Amino acid sequence: MRGPKPAVLALNAREQRALEELIRQHSTPQQIAMRGRMILAAAQGKNNAHIGRELGVKADTVRCWRMRWIGLQAVSLDDLSVSERLQDTPRSGRPAQITAVQTCQMIALACAQPKERPISHWTGREIADEVMARGIVAQISPRHASRLLKKGISSRI
Repeated sequence: MRGPKPAVLALNAREQRALEELIRQHSTPQQIAMRGRMILAAAQGKNNAHIGRELGVKADTVRCWRMRWIGLQAVSLDDLSVSERLQDTPRSGRPAQITAVQTCQMIALACAQPKERPISHWTGREIADEVMARGIVAQISPRHASRLLKKGISSRI
């Protein structure tokens, strides 16, 4: 065989059973099921390139999930379930400054008829001014207020 051998991945009976159940469930997202198939194939002793060809993914992707699984095997399944092991890690970036509760309050305000203001409908500027005046958020731009409302409305439809 050419190239380095992949790290050995061994599954105990509980992990094997949990992975097989997860893959068979109709409610499992396909991305998670694919990762589970990678782990099961790796446990059978297949190399990354072979698994990648079988599943239609790159060998680097298989290598990444093999190494992540091996790294998380020290944690018990009671503390970290199989589906949690196969989830994406949180991405870096600035945390959200406006909470879900504040967004809901903004949406409720936007759904109400503007009584206190002499306007016929809410604009981004009007809604931003009103949520700051009511103390819902300390500061928000009209553009960001519009984006949050658009995102909130479209995700409920």
